[in-house]
Amino acid sequence: MIQLLPGRRWDRDGELRCQTSRNRSRAEKLVNDDFDADDEIVVQLVADSTSVVAGTGLAISPEAGVRTPLMNDAPLALLYVNVLIIATCGLVYELLAGTLASYVLGDSVTQFSLIIGVYLSALGAGAWVSSFVKKDVARTFVEVELGVALLGGTSAPLLFLCFARLAWFLPVLYGVVFGIGVLVGLELPLLMRILKGHLDFDDLVSKVLTFDYIGALVASLMFPIFLVPTLGLVRTSLVFGILNALVGFWGTSLLRPILTGGVFGLRVRAACVIGLLLTGLLNADSLTSLAENSMFSSPIVHTQTTPYQRIVVTQNRTGFQLYLNGNLQFSSSDEYRYHEALVHPAASVAHTLKNVLVLGGGDGLALRELLRYPSVERVTLVDIDPEMTGLSKSFPPLSKLNGHALKDRRVVVVNDDAMIWLESVDERFDLVLIDFPDPNSFSLGKLYTTRFYRLLRERITLDAMVCIQCTSPLLSRRAYWCIVRTMEAAGFYVRPFHAAVPSFGDWGFALASLSEFGAPTHLDDVVRGSLRFLNDETLSAMFQLPEDLSPIDVEINRLDNQALVRYYEDDVGAG
Repeated sequence: MIQLLPGRRWDRDGELRCQTSRNRSRAEKLVNDDFDADDEIVVQLVADSTSVVAGTGLAISPEAGVRTPLMNDAPLALLYVNVLIIATCGLVYELLAGTLASYVLGDSVTQFSLIIGVYLSALGAGAWVSSFVKKDVARTFVEVELGVALLGGTSAPLLFLCFARLAWFLPVLYGVVFGIGVLVGLELPLLMRILKGHLDFDDLVSKVLTFDYIGALVASLMFPIFLVPTLGLVRTSLVFGILNALVGFWGTSLLRPILTGGVFGLRVRAACVIGLLLTGLLNADSLTSLAENSMFSSPIVHTQTTPYQRIVVTQNRTGFQLYLNGNLQFSSSDEYRYHEALVHPAASVAHTLKNVLVLGGGDGLALRELLRYPSVERVTLVDIDPEMTGLSKSFPPLSKLNGHALKDRRVVVVNDDAMIWLESVDERFDLVLIDFPDPNSFSLGKLYTTRFYRLLRERITLDAMVCIQCTSPLLSRRAYWCIVRTMEAAGFYVRPFHAAVPSFGDWGFALASLSEFGAPTHLDDVVRGSLRFLNDETLSAMFQLPEDLSPIDVEINRLDNQALVRYYEDDVGAG
């Protein structure tokens, strides 16, 4: 049977014409699929006052003895909102999975590529599965909505709980992504089959796809700008699960005339899903703490999620530790070894020490060492994350540890991407300290490329010194020498050195300049005798590399190959 849209009528040739009477609410054209031009077309117009039809969603043709169910009357705009919510929720779940995979596994390009590939293939699988739904389409749609709500809404808490068990993380990650993709792939074909009695086919396809793509745009904009910074990953997951469940619950009313069987069971299940997700939302902090406590050996004393990273601070009897995206950045018990090695070898051979640049190092600990030198007139600290530099000023244990360095009048804090900032600044610096995180992703790997170091050359004086942390030459030997050789390829003279930092092991650095220089052998008189780790003997010894840290052949790290990230991931993963 073919339904005629409310407020419209058909002539014998099948041409759609406007319904002139606004007092008639619904009309149906009831014909056989194989009718010919001589068959009689039966049209039943049902008045608003007809009690048998009003509120039932059914139109009756006495001549044909057939009744055809329709959805309850609802503005089409609300139906499009359904499509918008469905598309937005689906993409948010995909972004959550990619972000969490990047946090745990690093290499965001690889993780997002795999997540997108698995998700899109699952959408196709879901669309294919929808072809097997021959009856109870409306009921299946509601059940699928509740399934997406439950699986998508709990996806982030579930993946957080798997953080501490990497053997489980990958199967759970891709299983969740594929499951969500199949269910989302089912949603739109089922919804389009439900709506086909209310829209012309051309309108149906164009409008449903339009709102589907708009929903994807909404999700992609909201996720980094609002959702992650404001709600965090766990709350975002639960909130959008609740939205999906509400669509399913509303569907039990909107689709009531075409739902086979009772709706009480559906509504109870929808209410249970909403209740479960709402309970999770109210206890989101506890869920996150439960997951993170299983990751870290020491009690957590501070957590926050920024647009750039997840910050966690733990504390034990030896001090406190800072983690970014699950990776240890320092332990207060031995960080002085790392930061003294980063700052003082370069400062001891710098010809001038007035205008200094620190790239990274938002914890302020390198600043603390720099500010020991009275000749320093200005220090520019460039760190991409304002939440990290804010924490360094406002979190008492960290502010005390860095000597309140970020509040020093000589310090200027710039929150920007270091590469973009270098392209725009015109200053020249006497000393540059680079304290970026290890190159475990392409976004970090770009900060170790020939392009970056050539930009840096344009921002330093002719006799300036540069010192950079280069990861562990013992645990990631290829990555270490890749950084050294890349700096040399960019025109620097480089002297590699290393220091023992118990929390990290044997850690590597590189001291560089635009002209040849000898390895430092004496600390500056300003700091000699006042440091906890370095003295003249230790300083000289750091530039002696044992055989197992000696140079090896490596590729140069460029923007178009990112060899460093591959080396780092292979070496650290193998370790």
